[in-house]
Amino acid sequence: MNEPRRVIQDLAEKHLPDESHFLVEVKMEDKAGKTRVLILVDADQGVTIEACARLSRAISEELESQDILGEAYILEVSSPGLDYPLSSSRQYQKNVGRELKVFQNSGTETIGKLLSVEPNEIKLLVKKKEKGKKAIEEEMIVPFGEIKKSIVQVSFK
Repeated sequence: MNEPRRVIQDLAEKHLPDESHFLVEVKMEDKAGKTRVLILVDADQGVTIEACARLSRAISEELESQDILGEAYILEVSSPGLDYPLSSSRQYQKNVGRELKVFQNSGTETIGKLLSVEPNEIKLLVKKKEKGKKAIEEEMIVPFGEIKKSIVQVSFK
């Protein structure tokens, strides 16, 4: 990880509102001669706009007082959003009980209800359909090492 990104990550973690909030990712890119810094933060009970705004102000003040990025930068603090892949055990834990679409390294895609999260794996409840028969549900264990990405499925039921 490059030095400015590590410093910004440390600043973000330092200024999180409380223990229920956690850092998901810090992205940096050059955009039209300015450095764009995107900080994605999540929380066990969801992130508020106010929490993002407070975090943005605190980080911005430190970036400027310490002159970490030089002159021009764009700072964005946001929650990852529903379509953003889950990246940590804590995010999986937050979504227990919800439907996930899991893309495995093997190319397999599985949709199932997230039942539990263990240190090295997740457990899904998957519906198996056979022609002419009623769908049955079975539990499926997927090790984290086999997961390429997981996305929460939006339900409008």
